[in-house]
Amino acid sequence: MRRPLLTFAVLLNLATGSLGAAPAGTPPPLPYRMADTGGGSQLITAEAPDTGSTTGTVTWWERRGGRWTKAGSAPARFGANGLAEGAAREQGTSTTPTGLYDLPYAFGVEEAPAGTTYPYRKVTEDSWWCQDNASRAYNRWVEPRPADCRADEAEHLVTYGTQYARALVIGFNYDEPVRGRGAGIFLHVNGRGATAGCVSVPAEAMARILAWAEPERRPHIAVGTSSGPTAITRY
Repeated sequence: MRRPLLTFAVLLNLATGSLGAAPAGTPPPLPYRMADTGGGSQLITAEAPDTGSTTGTVTWWERRGGRWTKAGSAPARFGANGLAEGAAREQGTSTTPTGLYDLPYAFGVEEAPAGTTYPYRKVTEDSWWCQDNASRAYNRWVEPRPADCRADEAEHLVTYGTQYARALVIGFNYDEPVRGRGAGIFLHVNGRGATAGCVSVPAEAMARILAWAEPERRPHIAVGTSSGPTAITRY
Protein backbone atom coordinates (compact mmCIF):
# COMPACT_ATOMS: atom_id res chain seq x y z
CA MET A 1 0.00 0.00 0.00
CA ARG A 2 2.94 2.43 0.43
CA ARG A 3 3.64 2.98 -3.30
CA PRO A 4 0.01 3.83 -4.28
CA LEU A 5 -0.24 6.29 -1.38
CA LEU A 6 3.00 8.01 -2.42
CA THR A 7 1.88 8.25 -6.05
CA PHE A 8 -1.43 9.75 -4.98
CA ALA A 9 0.30 12.37 -2.82
CA VAL A 10 2.57 13.46 -5.69
CA LEU A 11 -0.37 13.77 -8.07
CA LEU A 12 -2.29 15.81 -5.51
CA ASN A 13 0.65 18.19 -5.04
CA LEU A 14 0.96 18.69 -8.79
CA ALA A 15 -2.74 19.40 -9.11
CA THR A 16 -2.71 22.02 -6.36
CA GLY A 17 0.56 23.65 -7.44
CA SER A 18 2.24 23.04 -4.08
CA LEU A 19 5.41 21.87 -5.84
CA GLY A 20 5.86 25.33 -7.35
CA ALA A 21 4.28 24.72 -10.78
CA ALA A 22 2.91 27.88 -12.40
CA PRO A 23 -0.86 27.96 -12.92
CA ALA A 24 -1.94 27.04 -16.44
CA GLY A 25 -1.98 30.05 -18.73
CA THR A 26 0.34 32.18 -16.61
CA PRO A 27 2.91 33.91 -18.84
CA PRO A 28 6.59 33.52 -17.91
CA PRO A 29 8.30 36.45 -16.14
CA LEU A 30 8.85 39.47 -18.37
CA PRO A 31 12.60 38.98 -19.03
CA TYR A 32 11.88 35.59 -20.67
CA ARG A 33 9.50 37.27 -23.12
CA MET A 34 11.89 40.01 -24.22
CA ALA A 35 13.88 40.05 -27.44
CA ASP A 36 17.02 41.09 -25.53
CA THR A 37 17.97 41.74 -21.92
CA GLY A 38 21.38 43.28 -22.54
CA GLY A 39 23.50 40.23 -21.83
CA GLY A 40 23.91 40.84 -18.11
CA SER A 41 22.34 39.20 -15.10
CA GLN A 42 20.45 42.27 -13.84
CA LEU A 43 17.63 44.07 -15.64
CA ILE A 44 15.28 46.96 -14.90
CA THR A 45 12.00 47.14 -16.80
CA ALA A 46 9.92 50.31 -17.03
CA GLU A 47 6.55 49.41 -18.49
CA ALA A 48 3.62 51.69 -19.32
CA PRO A 49 0.17 50.61 -20.51
CA ASP A 50 0.46 52.59 -23.78
CA THR A 51 2.35 55.48 -25.38
CA GLY A 52 -0.07 58.04 -23.94
CA SER A 53 0.53 56.91 -20.37
CA THR A 54 2.40 58.97 -17.81
CA THR A 55 2.45 56.21 -15.18
CA GLY A 56 3.38 52.54 -15.07
CA THR A 57 5.66 50.16 -13.22
CA VAL A 58 9.40 49.79 -12.73
CA THR A 59 10.57 46.30 -11.84
CA TRP A 60 14.09 45.12 -11.19
CA TRP A 61 15.10 41.55 -11.97
CA GLU A 62 18.12 39.36 -11.43
CA ARG A 63 19.27 36.13 -12.98
CA ARG A 64 20.67 33.52 -10.61
CA GLY A 65 21.08 29.82 -11.23
CA GLY A 66 19.88 30.31 -14.79
CA ARG A 67 16.52 31.78 -13.72
CA TRP A 68 15.16 35.32 -13.82
CA THR A 69 13.41 36.38 -10.62
CA LYS A 70 11.84 39.65 -9.52
CA ALA A 71 13.92 41.54 -6.94
CA GLY A 72 11.50 44.45 -6.45
CA SER A 73 9.04 46.81 -8.09
CA ALA A 74 7.61 50.29 -7.67
CA PRO A 75 5.12 52.63 -9.35
CA ALA A 76 6.77 54.67 -12.10
CA ARG A 77 6.21 57.99 -13.84
CA PHE A 78 7.04 58.80 -17.45
CA GLY A 79 7.14 61.88 -19.67
CA ALA A 80 4.33 64.41 -19.56
CA ASN A 81 3.54 63.52 -23.19
CA GLY A 82 3.92 59.78 -22.70
CA LEU A 83 6.45 57.58 -24.48
CA ALA A 84 7.99 57.61 -27.96
CA GLU A 85 10.14 55.21 -29.97
CA GLY A 86 13.69 55.99 -28.89
CA ALA A 87 15.17 55.74 -32.38
CA ALA A 88 12.85 58.47 -33.66
CA ARG A 89 12.32 60.63 -30.57
CA GLU A 90 12.82 64.38 -30.80
CA GLN A 91 14.35 66.57 -28.11
CA GLY A 92 12.02 68.84 -26.17
CA THR A 93 8.91 66.70 -26.66
CA SER A 94 8.61 65.62 -22.99
CA THR A 95 8.39 61.99 -24.08
CA THR A 96 10.22 59.06 -22.53
CA PRO A 97 12.27 57.15 -25.12
CA THR A 98 11.48 53.45 -25.45
CA GLY A 99 14.24 50.89 -25.99
CA LEU A 100 16.92 48.88 -24.21
CA TYR A 101 19.75 50.90 -22.71
CA ASP A 102 22.79 50.46 -20.52
CA LEU A 103 23.26 52.41 -17.29
CA PRO A 104 26.65 54.18 -17.45
CA TYR A 105 26.77 55.47 -13.86
CA ALA A 106 24.78 56.85 -10.95
CA PHE A 107 24.82 60.33 -9.43
CA GLY A 108 23.10 62.40 -6.82
CA VAL A 109 22.81 65.52 -4.75
CA GLU A 110 22.74 63.22 -1.73
CA GLU A 111 25.30 60.60 -0.81
CA ALA A 112 24.95 57.13 -2.31
CA PRO A 113 22.74 54.76 -0.29
CA ALA A 114 24.46 52.29 2.01
CA GLY A 115 25.62 49.24 0.10
CA THR A 116 25.98 51.02 -3.26
CA THR A 117 28.76 49.57 -5.43
CA TYR A 118 27.73 51.26 -8.68
CA PRO A 119 29.94 54.14 -9.91
CA TYR A 120 28.42 57.19 -8.21
CA ARG A 121 29.15 60.87 -8.89
CA LYS A 122 28.32 63.42 -6.22
CA VAL A 123 26.64 66.57 -7.55
CA THR A 124 28.32 69.88 -6.73
CA GLU A 125 27.55 73.52 -7.46
CA ASP A 126 29.59 73.17 -10.67
CA SER A 127 27.73 70.10 -11.99
CA TRP A 128 25.70 70.55 -15.18
CA TRP A 129 24.18 68.27 -17.82
CA CYS A 130 24.67 69.80 -21.26
CA GLN A 131 21.69 69.64 -23.63
CA ASP A 132 22.95 72.26 -26.08
CA ASN A 133 22.93 70.75 -29.56
CA ALA A 134 25.70 73.10 -30.64
CA SER A 135 28.05 72.08 -27.84
CA ARG A 136 30.86 69.54 -28.03
CA ALA A 137 29.63 68.36 -24.61
CA TYR A 138 26.10 67.53 -25.84
CA ASN A 139 24.42 64.94 -23.60
CA ARG A 140 27.28 64.87 -21.12
CA TRP A 141 27.91 65.75 -17.48
CA VAL A 142 30.14 68.81 -17.43
CA GLU A 143 31.92 70.35 -14.47
CA PRO A 144 32.19 73.27 -14.79
CA ARG A 145 29.90 74.21 -17.66
CA PRO A 146 31.97 74.98 -20.79
CA ALA A 147 31.56 78.22 -22.70
CA ASP A 148 29.98 76.48 -25.72
CA CYS A 149 27.17 75.02 -23.58
CA ARG A 150 24.59 77.72 -22.95
CA ALA A 151 23.12 77.79 -19.42
CA ASP A 152 19.58 77.91 -20.78
CA GLU A 153 20.34 74.72 -22.74
CA ALA A 154 21.71 72.79 -19.77
CA GLU A 155 20.48 71.46 -16.44
CA HIS A 156 22.16 72.78 -13.30
CA LEU A 157 21.93 69.47 -11.46
CA VAL A 158 22.16 70.81 -7.93
CA THR A 159 18.95 72.82 -8.41
CA TYR A 160 16.95 69.59 -8.73
CA GLY A 161 17.48 68.52 -5.14
CA THR A 162 14.38 66.31 -5.05
CA GLN A 163 14.53 64.61 -8.44
CA TYR A 164 18.30 64.25 -8.55
CA ALA A 165 18.73 63.36 -4.92
CA ARG A 166 19.76 60.03 -6.46
CA ALA A 167 19.65 58.91 -10.08
CA LEU A 168 20.97 56.53 -12.71
CA VAL A 169 22.04 57.76 -16.14
CA ILE A 170 20.08 55.95 -18.86
CA GLY A 171 22.31 55.38 -21.88
CA PHE A 172 19.81 56.82 -24.37
CA ASN A 173 21.58 58.72 -27.19
CA TYR A 174 24.74 58.54 -25.11
CA ASP A 175 27.54 56.60 -26.81
CA GLU A 176 27.25 58.39 -30.16
CA PRO A 177 24.83 61.27 -29.55
CA VAL A 178 22.53 62.31 -32.40
CA ARG A 179 21.86 66.05 -32.19
CA GLY A 180 18.21 66.80 -31.64
CA ARG A 181 17.39 63.29 -30.44
CA GLY A 182 17.47 64.16 -26.74
CA ALA A 183 19.74 64.49 -23.74
CA GLY A 184 19.67 64.00 -20.00
CA ILE A 185 17.43 60.94 -19.69
CA PHE A 186 17.67 59.43 -16.23
CA LEU A 187 16.00 57.07 -13.78
CA HIS A 188 15.49 59.39 -10.83
CA VAL A 189 13.37 60.22 -7.80
CA ASN A 190 9.81 61.43 -8.28
CA GLY A 191 9.09 65.12 -8.51
CA ARG A 192 5.61 66.62 -8.32
CA GLY A 193 4.22 64.83 -11.37
CA ALA A 194 5.13 63.46 -14.78
CA THR A 195 8.69 63.95 -16.00
CA ALA A 196 10.22 65.87 -18.90
CA GLY A 197 11.19 62.54 -20.50
CA CYS A 198 12.88 60.58 -17.73
CA VAL A 199 11.59 57.65 -15.70
CA SER A 200 11.00 58.35 -12.02
CA VAL A 201 10.19 56.29 -8.93
CA PRO A 202 9.68 57.01 -5.21
CA ALA A 203 12.81 57.92 -3.26
CA GLU A 204 12.76 54.68 -1.28
CA ALA A 205 12.65 52.62 -4.48
CA MET A 206 15.53 54.61 -6.00
CA ALA A 207 17.65 53.89 -2.94
CA ARG A 208 16.82 50.19 -3.15
CA ILE A 209 17.73 50.04 -6.84
CA LEU A 210 21.11 51.70 -6.26
CA ALA A 211 21.96 49.37 -3.39
CA TRP A 212 20.90 46.40 -5.55
CA ALA A 213 22.68 47.25 -8.82
CA GLU A 214 26.09 45.64 -9.31
CA PRO A 215 28.29 46.93 -12.14
CA GLU A 216 29.90 43.54 -12.78
CA ARG A 217 26.43 42.12 -13.52
CA ARG A 218 25.95 44.67 -16.34
CA PRO A 219 22.44 45.91 -15.58
CA HIS A 220 20.35 47.41 -18.38
CA ILE A 221 17.00 49.15 -18.47
CA ALA A 222 14.20 48.35 -20.92
CA VAL A 223 11.52 50.99 -21.42
CA GLY A 224 8.33 50.26 -23.32
CA THR A 225 4.62 49.68 -23.42
CA SER A 226 2.56 46.59 -22.68
CA SER A 227 1.83 46.00 -26.37
CA GLY A 228 2.00 47.58 -29.81
CA PRO A 229 4.97 48.91 -31.83
CA THR A 230 6.73 50.11 -28.66
CA ALA A 231 6.06 46.93 -26.66
CA ILE A 232 8.75 46.34 -24.08
CA THR A 233 9.13 42.75 -25.29
CA ARG A 234 10.49 44.05 -28.65
CA TYR A 235 13.65 45.47 -27.10
